[in-house]
Amino acid sequence: MRIGLLTDGGYPYATGESRLWCDRLVRGLAQHEFDIYALSRSAQQEDHGWIQLPPQVQRVHTAPLWAPEDDGRTYGRRERRRFVSHFKELATALCGENGDFAEGLYGLAELARERGGLYAALRSELAVRVLESACRAPGTRRTVHAATVLDYLAFVDRLERALRPLSLDWYRDDGLGAVDLCHAASGGSAALTGLLAKRFFGAPLLVTEYGVQLRAHYLAAADRELTAPVRALLAAFQGRLAAEVYTQASLITPGNAHARRWQEKCGADRAKLRIVYPGMESDRFAAVGDGDDSGDGHTLVWVGRIEPAKDLIALLHAFAEVRKEEPGARLRLFGAPVQGPEATTYLAHCKALAAQLFPDEAADAHAVGDNPVSFEEIGGPEAPELADAYAAGAVVVLSSVIEGFPISLVEAMFCGRATVSTDAGAVVEVIGGTGLVVPPRNPRALADACLALLRDPERRERLGAAARARALELFTIEQNLTAFRALYLELISHSPVRREAESIGADGEPLPFARPAEAYVPGNWTGGGTASGGRIPRWANGPGPLRGLIGAAATRKEARA
Repeated sequence: MRIGLLTDGGYPYATGESRLWCDRLVRGLAQHEFDIYALSRSAQQEDHGWIQLPPQVQRVHTAPLWAPEDDGRTYGRRERRRFVSHFKELATALCGENGDFAEGLYGLAELARERGGLYAALRSELAVRVLESACRAPGTRRTVHAATVLDYLAFVDRLERALRPLSLDWYRDDGLGAVDLCHAASGGSAALTGLLAKRFFGAPLLVTEYGVQLRAHYLAAADRELTAPVRALLAAFQGRLAAEVYTQASLITPGNAHARRWQEKCGADRAKLRIVYPGMESDRFAAVGDGDDSGDGHTLVWVGRIEPAKDLIALLHAFAEVRKEEPGARLRLFGAPVQGPEATTYLAHCKALAAQLFPDEAADAHAVGDNPVSFEEIGGPEAPELADAYAAGAVVVLSSVIEGFPISLVEAMFCGRATVSTDAGAVVEVIGGTGLVVPPRNPRALADACLALLRDPERRERLGAAARARALELFTIEQNLTAFRALYLELISHSPVRREAESIGADGEPLPFARPAEAYVPGNWTGGGTASGGRIPRWANGPGPLRGLIGAAATRKEARA
């Protein structure tokens, strides 16, 4: 079947959040054809280019969300009335409970598809007046009612950016109209594209969220320099969009139970939800996981991005308590190179705290002092590979206060290491009883759990073996591909048969046998040639056993002639 893979700020670009699992999905399901519809987030992302794409990717369509796309069209009187009607419905829904969000959204999408001009309309004085009228209508929320003209302008600017997928040229019979189903790699803008494909062509929609887009918006909104009315309107838009996506999606695949609870609170039907864990490479950790070396029994290891959400401050205070009980203990922190001023400042603060809590120690007056806490980069001389970082100690620690799906924890499980983690995000679900879990922001509890494992090698070994077995059962690429392969077949089996554009003649009537049955056999059946004169037909020029059989038959026929 042909899959329309919808991405936002990721695959097929070389940078982005979804690029790895999308690439594994496309490469692992080689029996299907994929059309990629990708939204880019910045000029820098586009400058980095694409990753190498496998042959099953048939077409790639890209569009920038970071740059305005003004088609130069303006509306006449009739189009203005349509715009006002639809935009009023959408704005009223965002300001209160009376408007019909879906009617307004799809009305604007149909107007953009037929006439274009949505960029100029959304940034016009007319749009600001409609928004002002909706905000000041009786029954609106108090926060929205207090909005000023500057607030209207700020919100309209951000709303136009969020609605840019409505103006794309992807909604044609030879575009999204030609796919058998749409698979959105995230909520938000990517899923909005899938909503329109379902609206215009009836294509079933599968939505995968390894990080809930609405939750990410709420967390990011607190850091923005926006007024309360603008934040309230943006939150209302994202909430209504998420609810509409969950309503229209045929199936929703959260990456863990933590994401599933968010989706249920936002209106997702429980019957549509199927948890599919992210698939991760286990082979790169096989040497450590299957090896006899269980790591230094006096060393704690932390691996991850150095940022405030990881709460390394609490970890350092917990390690101070560990050192009081076990003076020979060490803490090694492995992180990727820091990026951005916030991460750089946080790393400097952590190093200063470590120097204050643990002054350099020396065995005697002639020895060089050494600090029991070390900050190291993955790829450095001590840990050239990621697996080397986990192999450096016997216990792996995670101290986060905010966490989605704990990737570093799964990597430690692949390595057969015992773990101590804080109860954040999907940690308890991932661990499943194969490690110790303590409350976040509790250095004393974290220290006690670390001490319990440092002092009990047999327990460490049992937990590490159980953790590796659990990770190999649930979190590998193979289980991820198996799940999506079954979901694709389930979706297509419940969808009505849709005629393809290539199967319809110039008179609008179906063309019998326009696409032979062999075209559906796994492989790329796109070679040249015809079926006349004993030559091999185009569908037989692809790879596979049929090509060899048909080619041999044609050769024998020519020999007899």
